[in-house]
Amino acid sequence: MSEPLNPVDVENSISEIANRIAKGVAVVSNAYAAYLDADRMYDRAFAQAYMAHQGPAHEKKYAAENETGELRSTRDEKDAAFRYADRKSKALMEQLRAMQSVNKSVMSMYSVAGRS
Repeated sequence: MSEPLNPVDVENSISEIANRIAKGVAVVSNAYAAYLDADRMYDRAFAQAYMAHQGPAHEKKYAAENETGELRSTRDEKDAAFRYADRKSKALMEQLRAMQSVNKSVMSMYSVAGRS
């Protein structure tokens, strides 16, 4: 069984989580910016390859997909990194809410301690 919590420990945990959330804002923003850049590069390259293909119209899309596969992979990797950072940020927010709830319980416990 774990030891009883004290208000100082809980407040320190809340502060640590809040700091991690604050630092995570830049991580999520940077990951999203990287995704947007990769998406923009892929879209441009796809459009150029589509228009440059000399052949029937129904082949243009497939030719463009073949030519831009590497850029699409890069875009997908950036998308996955952004989504991971976003989920991690949301998980930290949930952890903060949980610790705030624990804090309320601990404060209640300490406020009635010694009363009979």
